[in-house]
Amino acid sequence: MLSAIKNLGINTMQYGDARWWLGMLLVVVLAGASVALSKLPIMQSAQFSSLTIGIVLGIIVGNSVFSRIATQTDIGVDYAKSILLKAGVILFGFRITFAQVAGVGWHGLLTDIVMLLGTFILAVQLGKRVFKLDEQTVILIGAGSSICGAAAVMATEPVIKAQAHKVSVAVATVVVFGTLSMFAYPIMFEFMGLSEHAYGIFVGSTIHEVAQVVAAGTAVSANAADTAVIEKMLRVMMLAPFLVGLSFWQSKKHAKTNNNVHGGEQKTGITIPWFAVLFIVASGVHSLSIIPQVVTSAIVWFDNILLTIAMVALGLRTHVGAIRQAGIKPLLLALCLFLFLTLGGFAINIGIAELF
Repeated sequence: MLSAIKNLGINTMQYGDARWWLGMLLVVVLAGASVALSKLPIMQSAQFSSLTIGIVLGIIVGNSVFSRIATQTDIGVDYAKSILLKAGVILFGFRITFAQVAGVGWHGLLTDIVMLLGTFILAVQLGKRVFKLDEQTVILIGAGSSICGAAAVMATEPVIKAQAHKVSVAVATVVVFGTLSMFAYPIMFEFMGLSEHAYGIFVGSTIHEVAQVVAAGTAVSANAADTAVIEKMLRVMMLAPFLVGLSFWQSKKHAKTNNNVHGGEQKTGITIPWFAVLFIVASGVHSLSIIPQVVTSAIVWFDNILLTIAMVALGLRTHVGAIRQAGIKPLLLALCLFLFLTLGGFAINIGIAELF
């Protein structure tokens, strides 16, 4: 247990530091403003969640007044960006039950696996070979596109120890192309020749964010929305094994690099992302229905607050100059992945449906 706490990065010594309290106060206030703004009709109609608003608000403050108070608030801001982020990912598991996963059957499971692996592998190949992007940016964009948008980007960040501006770039691509999908899919439905159930599977297996999936499904029918959300939740549940596999891949790669540099065989331990494991545990507890629904709803609400706080902290640590320096290549990579998810995803959905 102590090992797990250490791996989560918890350091109780910092709680007595004024920089922790002031930093936490700053991100909580900005997160509260983000939640309030997300309740506005114009934001709700555009499906802009408090997470999206939080990172934008964080970037605005981070590139204006934050530089004057950074030294007085840095510990709290960094705590929110790391520890509260991991806590938010763990509690995200209370949105999912194993019964929901079983509800879409082997058809939905296979579709999600193929889409996840296909999208992520394509991201790595195009990102590194064609667009010559750095590995961290490629992995973050690939994770966001293949699993569950901003939540996946944020969950991947501590595993690969990515820089804040790279995370912000990846989140931006998710917002852009996920929003485009949200509006484009209902329009395409009339020309797809799919049943509402099949459309729901297609939506859930290919659109980036949960909120975007809900919007694209509801625009067609309640039945399509229900199927889409369940399929999406199954895809979200794959976040944990993805992070464990990513950690294993990173450890093996670094071990190989050390061998080449230092000579001989260097042993490198695999860092297990315990927050990803606890995410599955949370899903399991939720599946047992031992927690009252009112409590579960409160946990999900609190989780959204935690993730919004983490997004604000991430925005505060993001410099616009670094995003500008990244250029158009990350956006082009995300565009290619969007086309694969939309066109390739349609073909894959049809092909797998014929097997069942």
